[in-house]
Amino acid sequence: MNMKLSGLIVVFLLLCVERRSSGMSHPKPSCSYPPSQWCRSLEIAIACKVQKQCMEVNATRPNQSVPPVSVTLYYESLCPESRSFITQQLFPTWTMLQDIMTVTLVPYGNAKEIQSANSPFSCQHGEPECRGNMIEACIIHLTSHSAFQIINCMESSADVVSAARPCVQLYAPSVSWSSVNSCVTGHMGNQLMHAHAAMTRALSPPHTHVPWVTFNGEFSEENEVKAMSSLFSLVCQLYKGVKPPVCTGATVRLNRGFC
Repeated sequence: MNMKLSGLIVVFLLLCVERRSSGMSHPKPSCSYPPSQWCRSLEIAIACKVQKQCMEVNATRPNQSVPPVSVTLYYESLCPESRSFITQQLFPTWTMLQDIMTVTLVPYGNAKEIQSANSPFSCQHGEPECRGNMIEACIIHLTSHSAFQIINCMESSADVVSAARPCVQLYAPSVSWSSVNSCVTGHMGNQLMHAHAAMTRALSPPHTHVPWVTFNGEFSEENEVKAMSSLFSLVCQLYKGVKPPVCTGATVRLNRGFC
């Protein structure tokens, strides 16, 4: 549950308590908005008589003048350790801390560009991984905000490549699979993969394995150890603003692994 949803639940509970104590069991007819919209604007908050509660919720939100923690993941779609990091660390952490962090995904890893008419790329885990990398690159390009949800859906599945189409339909129903497939089989897919290859080659120090994670554009072995154990704790630690309440929770540490 992310911070925004948590805040709205708090508002809902506070309102219920206040109305119960004042003898009212139902919202005023003037409030025609669902609870999820109560703090969307000042006008709605006033109409639903939750202005005070919304101000309290907004006061706990991160300071917009403090930059979020920038997390960039260089990975391979079929690398077991990359998949575990995405599904067990990165996506859950982003779900809870997306107000104080940004995520950039670079599906390429240990692949290589080669001179071949059939396939211009060679991947550590074979042709299926090359296809998986390109599908995810196209999904990032085409679906924008829902891309991370789709990729987490794919990486959580038994068959990453086969899961792509149903995951796109689930999280980005307005994006047709034909547009994704056209990207993968056309020139755009190769362009995206070439861009990811260039980003990966530009790493300093050069990557030696995947998953490879940088924070605010920089890599350090110290942060890598912390990220593989508890990314959530590390993002909370690196954020320079007032820590969100969720950062005070208990940490869960996981084992590390690489491809």
